[in-house]
Amino acid sequence: MPHTIATCVLVQHLSPTAAIAGACNAIRPEADGTLSGDMFDGEGFVLGITRKGFETRGARALVVGSGGVGSAIAASLAAAGVSALTLYDICSQTAEALAGRLLEHYPRLDITLMKRDPQGHDLVVNATPLGMKEGDPLPLDPDPPPPDEPLRSSLPLPLPLPPE
Repeated sequence: MPHTIATCVLVQHLSPTAAIAGACNAIRPEADGTLSGDMFDGEGFVLGITRKGFETRGARALVVGSGGVGSAIAASLAAAGVSALTLYDICSQTAEALAGRLLEHYPRLDITLMKRDPQGHDLVVNATPLGMKEGDPLPLDPDPPPPDEPLRSSLPLPLPLPPE
């Protein structure tokens, strides 16, 4: 979203999620006149999966995509108590940088980098733009995960229009 990154320099306090994501989409004036920034994208994702019955505490999650959306979701999953995060991005430096920011705030979090095999994860998150355009490659192996491993997407996938 436009300006969410630039907004970070306008506030005096960032929540851990906003600091990890490097963006904020909400600003609150404090009683002392300072401004606090937060990021709710990942929190909304976590709220959605918990409302559907997914238990984050102790879960192992794979987040494919370490940009803005992936960073916000990874930060919110860490705050919600996942025990382990696997981070994958087509640019390994992006995933490594996200891991570093996560560990600053969640030093006990078990982080694995640059693996995108969904096996062994309780939650798999597609936080990439792949699938938004026709012909995009899949972000993961097309073989479906076992039935007890849920697959979630953070971005709406384009659906074909019905015939006229």
